Amino acid sequence: MDVPHYGAPGQPPYPVNPGMANPIMAPGPNYPPVMNPGPVAPGFYPGMHTDPVAPNPSPYPQFTGIPGYEGMAGDGSGGKFLPPPPVVGPAPDALPTSVDNWTVPSISQDTAKQALLDYASGQCCYGKSPVQEMEIRQMKPFNTYRYRLETFTESRSCDWVSQPLTSNNLDTAANGPAPQPWEIIAEPPSLFHEDTKKMPVPHTSSKKQCQECNGKGKIICQTCNGNSQVKCNFCSGTGRSASEECSHCSGSGSVGCKTCNQTNVQTCPGCKGKGQVVTFIEMTITWKNNLYEFIPDHHSDFPTDLFKKVTGEKIFNDEQYLVPPLVNFPEASINQASQTAVQKHYSEFVSSCRILKQRQSIEWLPLTKVEYSWKGKNCSYFVYGRENRVETKDYPATCCCTIL
Repeated sequence: MDVPHYGAPGQPPYPVNPGMANPIMAPGPNYPPVMNPGPVAPGFYPGMHTDPVAPNPSPYPQFTGIPGYEGMAGDGSGGKFLPPPPVVGPAPDALPTSVDNWTVPSISQDTAKQALLDYASGQCCYGKSPVQEMEIRQMKPFNTYRYRLETFTESRSCDWVSQPLTSNNLDTAANGPAPQPWEIIAEPPSLFHEDTKKMPVPHTSSKKQCQECNGKGKIICQTCNGNSQVKCNFCSGTGRSASEECSHCSGSGSVGCKTCNQTNVQTCPGCKGKGQVVTFIEMTITWKNNLYEFIPDHHSDFPTDLFKKVTGEKIFNDEQYLVPPLVNFPEASINQASQTAVQKHYSEFVSSCRILKQRQSIEWLPLTKVEYSWKGKNCSYFVYGRENRVETKDYPATCCCTIL
């Protein structure tokens, strides 16, 4: 591979293709784009609309207008927050100037035969004679690559929640102003591992009368709707079982409600009978690994989707805050896929969440078509992946088992 060149001052700080004035990038802004946020709109974007929506009235008036938390209706709809003002990360490191060898040898005939034997052994009623007696006529490699870009992001959303009151020691606004959504510190999981975490926003707690029971601690029984009786399950409410009077309901078709013990009311689930709840803003933090994957055309009739079930030989790995697009890989379609993926992920995620890390990699995916003959019949199969799995549609020694 040629030594990558770097653009003149003012050009993007990543390798460019030798002999070209600009890196292999589609017309458009340089990568990474200039991260100048300009005027910052209100931090709350209900429902991920492009334009901010006018805040809905809060059921907790004293908290209406908390800076950074405007617009929460308390109806469970929640909302997505913009990330903090963009911070220009470190410039992407230069890609390796060379790779020892991009060419990987094809599998041997012994490996190809063993792969087919393992395949036949795992199938119902497949004979092993073709493997033992086959004559391999040709082995044709279709080695290809798999490009992946992973962008590890963090997003935050908030909503009002209420819980039964268990203590009068609440973290109220008297302890100070509520921190902004992205000022709250949360330790992420291991890089590129997805996780979700919920936490209360400090200084937003308040004691309230339970709205479900109006502070009474009791509500109409939800099982019997306040009738103290429910349908008998043994006779389905008919009053008869096996042509006789139902012994469980004495023929009435109904029995006493066990939820309320026939009192018509039950303990309020919202406050656990206390009549009061604590309300606060709950933040949901979501760490997600966003994947872009590309496999070039291998010019064979092998189903590309099967590559998802196997691993390859990793020949390139680049992990940075923001990775630069590839430009000097021998397979041109990989370079194009890298350019597309980097631009797509950046434009898709930079305005809606925080990018924590990116990783791009290339795997060599072994794929060999084996053509053989057995008892005058020509057949073929594919051996693919490091696991040497087999895909074939014309194995010559099968039988059909029919269950009548």
